[in-house]
Amino acid sequence: MSDVKEEVTMHKETRPASIKFPMLTSSNYTVWSMRMKIVLKVTLVLQVGDIETSKAVWDAIKARHIRAERVKEARLQTIMAEFDRLKMKDEDSIDTFVGKLSEISSKSASLGEIIEEPKLVKKFLKSLPRKKYIHIVASLEQVLDLNTTSFEDIVGRLKAYEERVTEEEEDDSHDDHRKLMYADTN
Repeated sequence: MSDVKEEVTMHKETRPASIKFPMLTSSNYTVWSMRMKIVLKVTLVLQVGDIETSKAVWDAIKARHIRAERVKEARLQTIMAEFDRLKMKDEDSIDTFVGKLSEISSKSASLGEIIEEPKLVKKFLKSLPRKKYIHIVASLEQVLDLNTTSFEDIVGRLKAYEERVTEEEEDDSHDDHRKLMYADTN
């Protein structure tokens, strides 16, 4: 095996420098080991402080990342609990609620847990206010395969429905207003 080297340039705040990383071969263990100890101390000084042995450095790095992993798991559990509890409020629009679902989905993905699209679609439909959306949800569940329908498609259909309901409610309120005005003149 050839002696392959990689370069690392330090940040300008700590003075530019290059560190050579030798490739471990069957004949260079002693030199490689000494260089790697120095490299670890130089590049990880903030993480390992005054730790002397390679094993202690390794253990310190491992412990730090295990703690980070546990924190990540706890955050993920919190986010998934929030996902499970999330319901659309009567005063929310489809856009507002989709924004909340998308935010939770993005947070989850950033922690390595992708919420699959069918789960997102089903959660979205299940979380809508029943009184306002029961008819369209029932229709969509009968007509579409929710395991293959995209989240964007479902959102688009519900937004169109929401616009029609809003227009209908506005027309009804204008009719009621006209009836009241007619009743006042008689």
